[in-house]
Amino acid sequence: MRYHKIYPAAICFACYLTAIGLILGDPATILPGLWKIILTEDALITDYIQIAGIGAAFVNAALVVLISLGILHLSKDPLNGFTLVEIGLMAGFALFGKNIANIWPIIGGTFLYAKVRREEFGKYASVSLLATALSPVVSYVALDNGWGNIWWAILIGAVIGFVLPPMSAYTYKIQNGMNLYNMGFACGLLATILVPVMTSLGANPTVAHHWATGYNAQLGICLGVLCVGLIVVGLFFSGRPAWAAWAGYRRLLLTTGRAPSDYLRMLGAPATLISMGINGLIGMGFILATGGDLNGPTIGGIFTIMGFSGFGKHARNIIPIMLGVVLGSFCMHWHINDSGVQLALLFGTTLAPISGYFGWPFGILAGFLHSSVVLRAGTPVEGFNLYNNGFSGGLLAIVLYPIITEAIRHRKPELQDVDYFDNFERDNPTVPPPIGGEEEEEF
Repeated sequence: MRYHKIYPAAICFACYLTAIGLILGDPATILPGLWKIILTEDALITDYIQIAGIGAAFVNAALVVLISLGILHLSKDPLNGFTLVEIGLMAGFALFGKNIANIWPIIGGTFLYAKVRREEFGKYASVSLLATALSPVVSYVALDNGWGNIWWAILIGAVIGFVLPPMSAYTYKIQNGMNLYNMGFACGLLATILVPVMTSLGANPTVAHHWATGYNAQLGICLGVLCVGLIVVGLFFSGRPAWAAWAGYRRLLLTTGRAPSDYLRMLGAPATLISMGINGLIGMGFILATGGDLNGPTIGGIFTIMGFSGFGKHARNIIPIMLGVVLGSFCMHWHINDSGVQLALLFGTTLAPISGYFGWPFGILAGFLHSSVVLRAGTPVEGFNLYNNGFSGGLLAIVLYPIITEAIRHRKPELQDVDYFDNFERDNPTVPPPIGGEEEEEF
């Protein structure tokens, strides 16, 4: 029960998303918009704001968050920093790809996997939510009248949910904790097999490009209020003095971010909340400074960064990655404000551990390479993997890790199967070393 406040906080977040939808959109269009979202094939990039309106998009995000919370609660999934990841991911991608209908077959498949294994579903609840990265497959099969139907969609979704738990457990081991979006890599590998098989059976999937513009002012204000609110709560309303909360955040900045790094357990809620707010402002700042757009996909990317602020990302290890993407725009044959590059700018922070562990020059290199690799990584899977940057990040992590460790032999980490905490002592976090000269606060 140490982190029981996550549930009411997440419900407040869902209410805030609903309020955004009701205030910025027309309430009369929300229900028709939700229906349109359900009936849309969701291959990348399908911005729900563009196809159904801002009201329906944010209400869909709120409902997906509530569904996710219900699954986590009923399955008794332990609350920790990764819970923040799940909330951020589900809220973010519910703005461009996941909806209240297409996530269920995959979740059901993972539930079936747990039952076949005779294990509690709570062990795999988080996997079931993250596996919905392939929910566009469910939508395509259900809605393509020339090939699939709803029953095939349920079956294929269940198969996806059934096979991803063992796949993701294996792919985690081969990335050495350097790619935070491990499920994106696993989903990408599965999709590279699934999509060719589907096309051989007669399917003809195509990528999409629905991209909303003109919402920078409205969404910037809403996102800014959320981020500043998190910082204020972390500093002044978290049960600790502001100086102690800020000291915890400074300690957080000294970590590498290598997966798994549960900041909620390591440093507590104050430092994590401050980091979430600051990282959200950084993500929004990079988008606006480079002439990008605040819309469903980019807000989804920022929500993802904020979620992973509790599990590996912080200002010091994400900024070099982003700078690497910006650097690429000066010599590559694409522009920094292209839609795919804007997403690479945000989701490329999956490689933050490379920056945190090996140093900022390698972070810039990783971002530079990622900005080009990700633009082609999704081609074989026809946009069916929503975590395309996770797939690209996994490829780069596998390539860069052995090269860097051979060049810098004394920086070769050993793979961790668990995070910094004993599984049987969930409420006893390990305190990182203090910053020079400061006394350690009690956690």
